[in-house]
Amino acid sequence: MTEAYIYDAVRSPRGKGRKDGSLHEVTSAALSAQMLNAVKERNGLEGHAVEDVIWGNVTQVGEQGGCLARTAVLASDLDQSIPGLAINRFCASGMEAVNIAANQIKGGAGMAYIAGGVEMMGRVAMGSDGAAIAVDPSIAMKTYFVPQGISADIIATEYGITREEADALSVLSQNRAEAAWKDNRFAKSIVPVKDINGLTILDRDEYMRPGTTVETLGALKASFKDMGEVMPGFDKIALMKYPHLEKIEHIHHAGNSSGIVDGSAAVLIGNKEFGEKYGLKPRARIRATAKIGTDPTIMLTGPVPVTEKILADSGMSISDIDLFEVNEAFAAVVMRFMQAFNVDESKVNVNGGAIAMGHPLGATGSIIIGTLLDELERTGKGTGLATLCIASGMGAATIIERI
Repeated sequence: MTEAYIYDAVRSPRGKGRKDGSLHEVTSAALSAQMLNAVKERNGLEGHAVEDVIWGNVTQVGEQGGCLARTAVLASDLDQSIPGLAINRFCASGMEAVNIAANQIKGGAGMAYIAGGVEMMGRVAMGSDGAAIAVDPSIAMKTYFVPQGISADIIATEYGITREEADALSVLSQNRAEAAWKDNRFAKSIVPVKDINGLTILDRDEYMRPGTTVETLGALKASFKDMGEVMPGFDKIALMKYPHLEKIEHIHHAGNSSGIVDGSAAVLIGNKEFGEKYGLKPRARIRATAKIGTDPTIMLTGPVPVTEKILADSGMSISDIDLFEVNEAFAAVVMRFMQAFNVDESKVNVNGGAIAMGHPLGATGSIIIGTLLDELERTGKGTGLATLCIASGMGAATIIERI
């Protein structure tokens, strides 16, 4: 089978996902186009250089609706002969775009693809597209639907994760992100975002909160306690599904959950012949990809079974992995992963994660693949695994091997 290689990976800085965020004036198509242009310029691509652009975004409505991938191509400097495919696997959309592209190449369907994603959460609100699993009573009742924050708290309750532990992980994420920026560890991949006049409006992640301590986080109110215990009382639904739990411990809040941000990322993937044609050196081989469905109520445990699956499929063990990127959707998600595999935290999210820098839904999967690649190169390590939890109960993972 043909090998699929990563030749380049870029991302925008992540802007605060609100009206006073630095990227608020930029549309999803415009930010996507800047990432596509960066890939084109950095790698000298001309004409029909790639087979397709596969682009993930979660809230596919309004300016993020339609086939945003094709819109982004037309807004960019890529040749109009390159089509576009918009996909949605919720929070893993950006990763799934990369995985689909890699498997297309392995199957012989084209020499190269640009894959990635975008989410402008300050412009297109999360959930504004509606979701049958949440709004259709017949489906919500069958699946024992609860919001993701409640799901995260169920994980904490089920696996004995305390608020103090979750807050400590969050402080670690903030400290690592600050150190990574000071050490210029993201410099290879960051593409500063410019306005319509060509002026730079953001060149670093702006959501970070350096100086965060366990004490400051301890003063924050649990975000999902009221919706769980009072109205609409989602805890009762959860306890119907998990009657062995006496009560749900609500430990998550704004400080130990992922930030709402704007951002985009792109990965250039191709076969050996593509690299030879453009004089490009592959940076990593995409060794394996996987996806899986999980319990839709607890919802966010997917990184554990999908990691088990991808390791089994590739004939590897957890000890074969040098570095891990586990999306910090909520602190308990990462802690459960480390607990399940007995992985030391020194190998997980070593440059911080979404708790510190934010989680631009459709882009995050491709962001963490790029971050993982950069860190493998920086440290000289060989193999990395990236994984995300996914709404409605799924998991996705990618294993890359540095060249």
